[in-house]
Amino acid sequence: MSTASAGTAAGTVVVKIGTSSLTTADGVVDATAIEKLAAEVAEARAAGHRVVVVSSGAIAAGWSALAPDQRRPSDLATLQAVAAVGQHRLMQVWSRCLEQHGLVAGQVLLAPLDFVHRSQYLHARQTLARLLELGVVPVVNENDAVADEEIRFGDNDRLAALVAHLVGAEVLVLLTDTAGLLTEDPRRTSTGSLIEVVVEIDHELERIAGGPGSERGSGGMGSKLAAAKIATWSGVEAVIADAARPGVLAAVLASAPGVGTRFRPRERRLPARKLWIAFAVGASGTIVVDAGARRALVERGRSLLTAGVLSTRGAFAVDDAVEIADPEGRVFAKGLVGQSAADVDQWAGRRSDQLPDDVSAEVVHRDDLVVLA
Repeated sequence: MSTASAGTAAGTVVVKIGTSSLTTADGVVDATAIEKLAAEVAEARAAGHRVVVVSSGAIAAGWSALAPDQRRPSDLATLQAVAAVGQHRLMQVWSRCLEQHGLVAGQVLLAPLDFVHRSQYLHARQTLARLLELGVVPVVNENDAVADEEIRFGDNDRLAALVAHLVGAEVLVLLTDTAGLLTEDPRRTSTGSLIEVVVEIDHELERIAGGPGSERGSGGMGSKLAAAKIATWSGVEAVIADAARPGVLAAVLASAPGVGTRFRPRERRLPARKLWIAFAVGASGTIVVDAGARRALVERGRSLLTAGVLSTRGAFAVDDAVEIADPEGRVFAKGLVGQSAADVDQWAGRRSDQLPDDVSAEVVHRDDLVVLA
């Protein structure tokens, strides 16, 4: 990783732009905003970078075509239908704007299962790698038209962070409608100042980031901070910056001071499988463990055994993801469980020599467990 003074070495860059930054106030796709970013992508390409764009806006584009004078719907079936109308309209704008700079756009629609299942993950990685080798600019979006309500990214910030890991990016650029992460919520006060560098994302930063952003978008600073956390845990530097700033992408890649909030990557990277467990799979429940079990998991890298379990919450099944919390309720790990909630409850607190021969003492294997604290 290059130092801040030297800028980002030529490599792969993932650039995400959200709905609030590429639509007008009345929800119509803003071709001017896409033209601006397409020009900056072309500049980055000329400087030797390979660029992947993650673009929101399909639902906004679809609804502006179907019922621009009506309030955007909220039910899943209608949103999926609207996305089907809007996705190709969005891609038409991207294709036209990139073609003006001699670049070819390639549409890639992804779903969370593409990151959970190894074979699908490898196929997605192979496709994106080949597109980049061919000189194409992949334009990625969630496959909203067929996404399952229970299994979806929910916002493209998290998708962009997972794509950055997928393609081995050097930097993830999250473009938004603010200068970056501020010390105060800009929706409530104008006194906040820009946080330029973040070494570790903690609870105070998460408090500052707050919740969802605009009505047109599904993200907000909270989701961008979560995406930055995914990126840094996979060894990718992340930057949150203002999409409207002239030359913002070049400035980010040059590590210019005062351009957005830069999140330093962690030295210890999570492998792909553990990244999926930590961030790509939703938790179906919680297992509360005693202090001894917490030490065994955090300090000694052990598996979670029945002896350390105090209680459970949620009706999880075998192979579901669960959060693991200490006696005070603080979540410190996440993993794929090897037993159902009913079985974990039945044998909670029992040592292996107190279990029937056909019952395993292992609740979550260490290979399926990620320590988050």
